[in-house]
Amino acid sequence: MGERDGIFAGDDPLAIFRRWLDEAELSEPNDPNAIALSTVDGDGMPNVRMVLLKDICEDGFTFYTNFTSAKGAELAQSGKAAFVVHWKSLRRQIRVRGHVGQVDDASADSYFTSRSLKSRLGAWASRQSQPLRSRADLMAEVARQTARHGTSPPRPPFWGGFHISPVEIEFWADGPFRLHDRFRWRKTPGGAGWEVVRLSP
Repeated sequence: MGERDGIFAGDDPLAIFRRWLDEAELSEPNDPNAIALSTVDGDGMPNVRMVLLKDICEDGFTFYTNFTSAKGAELAQSGKAAFVVHWKSLRRQIRVRGHVGQVDDASADSYFTSRSLKSRLGAWASRQSQPLRSRADLMAEVARQTARHGTSPPRPPFWGGFHISPVEIEFWADGPFRLHDRFRWRKTPGGAGWEVVRLSP
């Protein structure tokens, strides 16, 4: 293939990301927007877990979580994160590294309201990442929160969104004999544009 033609064509890496995600939505059996999110704790020990990517805007990526969870605490402490999304059906992946900040309250409220009632009540009931004695205790807390909030629970103050502003995005596509195609987009000094290079597989 030529330099950045076909599936790699375009001048905006976020637009390429959206295009690949649109294709994955037609072929992936479950959660094409699932990403493996990586953080580090205060000792530099890494953590990784799957979360759902909820928005791709002109300057980055958004997902939602409990701020008191392990990932929430680690993101607040470091202000940095990385993630990878892998689509087996397309034999492609994208890696992202960047800086992290919290989503504004209005956006978080809007997304929270769009979730199912049971998911909203679950957000109130779960002390995410904390020890739990039994599932029965969790379901009892869901019942308590249902009695407390009814059918219109507000967004918990400890729950909201994080936005990743990328400094590096790498697109990868499977090639024959493991001679894969890789292109890395890296923010230029000052952040005004992108530098693109092809990487060896």
